[in-house]
Amino acid sequence: MSVNSAVFSNLQSINPSAIIELFTLQLSTALHGANTIYRFHAGSNLNANGKIVWAGNEYLRFPIQATGFAFQRGQLPRPKIAISNATGLISSILLSVNETTTGNDLTGATVTRIRTLAKFIDAVNFADGTNATADNTAEFPQEVYSIDRKSTETRDIVEFELAAPTDLAGIRIPGRQATRSIFPSIGTFVG
Repeated sequence: MSVNSAVFSNLQSINPSAIIELFTLQLSTALHGANTIYRFHAGSNLNANGKIVWAGNEYLRFPIQATGFAFQRGQLPRPKIAISNATGLISSILLSVNETTTGNDLTGATVTRIRTLAKFIDAVNFADGTNATADNTAEFPQEVYSIDRKSTETRDIVEFELAAPTDLAGIRIPGRQATRSIFPSIGTFVG
């Protein structure tokens, strides 16, 4: 995982731009009966409606608290994401999924965490409609997780526990034998 060079150089400056955190929730037709993508962000924007446009896609402003993305030695992260349910949007998504999949909730849906810097977001986000530094390729490596389970659902919030796609029960990584003929540099000291 390497950070885009434009992002890295800006982070090294004396006055770096703010980090913008965006989330996508993607349902799958096989699991949820629809291939729908929902886009959210927890920050604020200069325009009145609070949407952020990144790479041509609109992300709705929604109170979100995401924790647990840090990697720890020997363990894959198991983040949690709590999304406001004040408007009932998340519960309505859950109800529509449950009607089509007999109680599957959002287990198996893909959550992607996208982080970029404010200076790189689309020009449409700014009052004058211009941004000379807009660059939809300037982002941190995307972090992709699957919803493992819904841990809380109240009138106020819905919280999900996430897992890396390879960290879910019943998922197997294809097994291959590593031999010297396939990987000749394994076991060889290069110094």
